[in-house]
Amino acid sequence: MTLLMRGLLVGAVQAVLVAGIGGKFLLERASYPRLWVETAPYDPDMPIRGRYVNIALRVDADRGAQDAGTDHEPGMFTARLEARGGRLFAVQDDNGKHWVRTARCGNETCWQLAAPLAYFIPEHAVDPSRTRAGAALWAEVTLPPTGAPRPIRLEVRESAAP
Repeated sequence: MTLLMRGLLVGAVQAVLVAGIGGKFLLERASYPRLWVETAPYDPDMPIRGRYVNIALRVDADRGAQDAGTDHEPGMFTARLEARGGRLFAVQDDNGKHWVRTARCGNETCWQLAAPLAYFIPEHAVDPSRTRAGAALWAEVTLPPTGAPRPIRLEVRESAAP
């Protein structure tokens, strides 16, 4: 096998791997729930990783966020994620894969996923995390059965209501 043939073979294997990952994401978008979730953006730029927006997803939970952080109601719990009525819902589950924590959302306390998601933006695009007063950043996400939600696109909305 010549050096050119080996190089073409390695290139073909890499192309198949990348196409497989892309196909997996397209299949997930078509078959798993997609919903809009309010986010809390932060840390919009890190030079070694390029331009991106780190977003923490806001979730609904059975627990009252205003009581969290007290002695009888801890401020973090493990959960599994579900889509209920077009909203992202965290159900407390000791075997859950996601940590949910309390956070400040404007003037109120809310629940957020503890692990942030990275959404990469083009170099010359306007940074969507820098919103006006009264506006909120929302993300459309795919909710696969395992792993973190996968952001598809971002949108700035004037009010916090869905």
